[in-house]
Amino acid sequence: MKIMVTGGAGFIGSAVIRHLIHDGGDEVINVDKLTYAANLESLSSVENSNNYCLEIADICDSDKMADIFKHHQPDAVMHLAAESHVDRSIDGPDAFIQTNIVGTYQLLDAAHQYFKSLSDAAKRQQFRFHHVSTDEVFGALKPTDPPFNPSTAYDPRSPYSASKASSDHLVMAWLHTYGLPVVLSNCSNNYGPHQFPEKLIPLIILNALENKPLPVYGKGENIRDWLHVDDHAQALVMILKQGRIGENYLVGGDAERTNLDVVRAICDIMDILSPIKKNSAHRELIEFVTDRPGHDLRYAIDTSKIRKELGWAPQHDFKTGLQDTVKWYLENENWWRPIQDGQYQGQRLGLNTKQSNNKQGTS
Repeated sequence: MKIMVTGGAGFIGSAVIRHLIHDGGDEVINVDKLTYAANLESLSSVENSNNYCLEIADICDSDKMADIFKHHQPDAVMHLAAESHVDRSIDGPDAFIQTNIVGTYQLLDAAHQYFKSLSDAAKRQQFRFHHVSTDEVFGALKPTDPPFNPSTAYDPRSPYSASKASSDHLVMAWLHTYGLPVVLSNCSNNYGPHQFPEKLIPLIILNALENKPLPVYGKGENIRDWLHVDDHAQALVMILKQGRIGENYLVGGDAERTNLDVVRAICDIMDILSPIKKNSAHRELIEFVTDRPGHDLRYAIDTSKIRKELGWAPQHDFKTGLQDTVKWYLENENWWRPIQDGQYQGQRLGLNTKQSNNKQGTS
């Protein structure tokens, strides 16, 4: 199967591409603008594969998208290209509107025109447009609320989640109005190797490694469900190939934790793998900082639909997955050091200011 993956040089996109090529033997066209969070080193294991091609392009460029569809003739699209960091959306929402809404529209339009041009009945029957989204579109849960499910009403609270909610609605509109065969998925917080250091887990790992303060928003009571990126990649491919047209599938790790619990768990792992000194512990580095504006209290995912329909379940236990993730960052300084020496040094974002120079908090 020839699959066009947008945002394939990002954290989740690169995991999807590695899974497609190594485990599925599919042919992949990676369409990526190569923004700050993209890293081609995450694709070093597939870059020389005959099944892999990189197209450096912006999904907002309608002419370029049309050319890529015409040239490569994909059997399916997996749309992961997006601005994804909530804090950055607070400081600069424009990029999120442009990429997540306008870019998704341009990609949908190009996909629709390409789909209409297909004369081969079998190719039309096979074609799919899989839009990858987030659980943040559903808003916030109280501690006693049931998890999000596919029928949960949308209630986005940040510029990021609002832009993703908008793109979700556009995708479903292209199904109902134009007949474009689409599937949709919403996931919980991802973690694992190759994640850009602005996100909670890699940020805390790298700060702990250098004995820097470990900033936690508010009291650290915000709850997230944690999903290993490799489990997510497997789920996304199953949704693309086996999911029902017009359906949305929720993907989660069944691992709800408070942010503070996650940070403390990383500290305890670091005490074993990279101890500070005798009679000292990484937990002593935890520092509570001003909370993010509009910080949602809790997200949780009901995975019963994807389990029942597609037979998917997460394979990574959070405790073991977190240990393996910490170990990966400790062993792969060559991947993250250029990032810290270049475009991101752990500065605080999301304070609703043009320049945020304080320590970065957690998401």
